[in-house]
Amino acid sequence: MTAQQNALELTQAIRKAQSAPLFDPRFASLEKSTFAQSASATSGLTYYDLEAGAKLLYPVLTPLRNSIPRVSGRGGVQAAWRAITAINSTGLRIGVSGGNRGAVQADTTKDFVATYKGIGIETNVDFEAQYAGQNFDDIRALAAQTGLEALMIGEEAMILGGNTSLALGATATPTLAASTSGGSLAAGTWSVICVALTLDGLMNSSVATGVQASISRTNADSSVDTFGGGAAQKSASATVATTGSTGSVTASVAVKSGAFGYAWYWGAAGSETLGAITTINSVAIAAAATGTQTAASLPSADWSANSLAFDGLLTQALLPGAGSLVTAQPTGSAGVGTPLTGDGAGGIVEIENVLKANWDLYRLSPDEVWVSSQEANNISKKILAGGGSGAQRFIFDSEQDAIGGGVMVTTYKNKYSLAGAKSLDIKIHPNMPAGTMLFLTRRLPYPLANVGNVIQVRARQDYYQIEWPLRARRYEYGVYADEVLQHYFPPSMSVITNIGNG
Repeated sequence: MTAQQNALELTQAIRKAQSAPLFDPRFASLEKSTFAQSASATSGLTYYDLEAGAKLLYPVLTPLRNSIPRVSGRGGVQAAWRAITAINSTGLRIGVSGGNRGAVQADTTKDFVATYKGIGIETNVDFEAQYAGQNFDDIRALAAQTGLEALMIGEEAMILGGNTSLALGATATPTLAASTSGGSLAAGTWSVICVALTLDGLMNSSVATGVQASISRTNADSSVDTFGGGAAQKSASATVATTGSTGSVTASVAVKSGAFGYAWYWGAAGSETLGAITTINSVAIAAAATGTQTAASLPSADWSANSLAFDGLLTQALLPGAGSLVTAQPTGSAGVGTPLTGDGAGGIVEIENVLKANWDLYRLSPDEVWVSSQEANNISKKILAGGGSGAQRFIFDSEQDAIGGGVMVTTYKNKYSLAGAKSLDIKIHPNMPAGTMLFLTRRLPYPLANVGNVIQVRARQDYYQIEWPLRARRYEYGVYADEVLQHYFPPSMSVITNIGNG
């Protein structure tokens, strides 16, 4: 028998043995494993493969806070400054007759004040949480870190739209129109109530959770602060009748300066329920409201201003007498609004109007415009749609082996500048509401203006952390600052609001 035949027979014998299990009772105990892999990660003799260190998976996006200079205050209860806002404000002619003196010019001055506000937030760590976190992460350090980051996120929103000075007052009574189609409203009389919202009110409201009006907050030391949650006084109700079973209603109100959102309540008179929150001054109502908050539960008062906040950029631009250019898009078709308008030459009509007015009125050329993701998308579409005139140019590298889809417009050419065309940076802000655009000029082109920073945070006390004395088996931390936002020349800001999507 050859070696090859022996190997073949051995292989066949092994296969035969493997196909015939042993039934000898002496081997019965081997039929089951003593230990098997558990189906659960937390039971059995199974190693728990947990990576040390908590993963901090949340955004800390604070572009304005990061870019605005911070300076030290000098005590007192407010920052105050005076400015000369116009020279020869009466327009005296400068020609003089022989041997005589000229006329005396008149200058315009203005006083500004900004009251310091304290900001802060607290965290705590139980002793047991500290014990349990050993060999995993430093829980106390995480508490301090997350507290600081939460404070910065809140500060960013306040820098953009904090409101302590601009009370919205009463929301206008809605104007209604009914249709026999376009929805699923049953026949009957529908009552609609609207509540205008500040940026703070808009950010902290939803159809599911409702609108916050008067807020009473219990603090870590058991004190209670009461302040406005950003809701204006609710409107009077308006009614309209629908017929059939496929009815719909459109509603609109007069634009409210300082409002960046509108909450809509509808239903039977006296039982109006929150059904929509829009960033334009109108809504299309096609079905019964799905929220749970009723308009009757809101106080009959204006709670739009927050006495614990300082005025942010948007509020400072919108204050009466600020001199900022503020425009609101027309109501347009209710529920749709009026979108930005392409000019057919690679530009946007509304942006062009703002840039031209800044130059004509103040000889200013804005540096940046802050927008929401909605407006960033719409600006890109409008500009690209107007590209038939050859206003755009695309350059392809000869070594490029693929072309990626999607085009984003990140700058806008401002033709109104003494130095020629200037780039206006288009920037997305995480807290900018849809339907609003904020134009900023970071540098004033005025000689010897005595203004180092057009915008700055003046901190009477910058960020500090307190580890409070123990009063329970719990470590308690507070992160605080005391500051105010200064804008030396509000006319250098411009705002477009009530922009429809499209």
